Amino acid sequence: MGNWGDWIGVFLIIAVLFGGNGGLFGGGNDRDYIDAAIANQSTQTGLRDILLSSANNNYETAMQIAGQNLLNSQQNAANQINVIQGFNAIQQSLAGISSQLGTCCCDIKTTLLQDKYDAALRELAKAQTNASLAEQSAYLLSTMGKWVANPAAVAI
Repeated sequence: MGNWGDWIGVFLIIAVLFGGNGGLFGGGNDRDYIDAAIANQSTQTGLRDILLSSANNNYETAMQIAGQNLLNSQQNAANQINVIQGFNAIQQSLAGISSQLGTCCCDIKTTLLQDKYDAALRELAKAQTNASLAEQSAYLLSTMGKWVANPAAVAI
């Protein structure tokens, strides 16, 4: 079946043919009524076509906007993923640097402690050498008896 506008035109034609002023069977203005009804139907059809075209244009515009919104959403999602991946890479780098700093500090502490230990060993060896020399000197002196570096001249 046709559109509502088509039926209005048919109704108007029927109303003109059978309506007032004698309709089809009376009066002399039948041709004017028929022309007016046809003109009115043409106007109604033109208005319907304009409305339909406007509705189609609105639909196409809405679909283009929806498509653009979808593209924007996809681009935003991709950008967010890239940002998150960048932050993850930075976090991993910082974790690696933190681990290296921890190892570096331990290495420095170990080196400093080793240096102190080596210095203490040298001091101990020096003290042991001095003690040994002192013991040897005491032993030699005890076996020689009394010893005078510059004895006084003895008269004979």
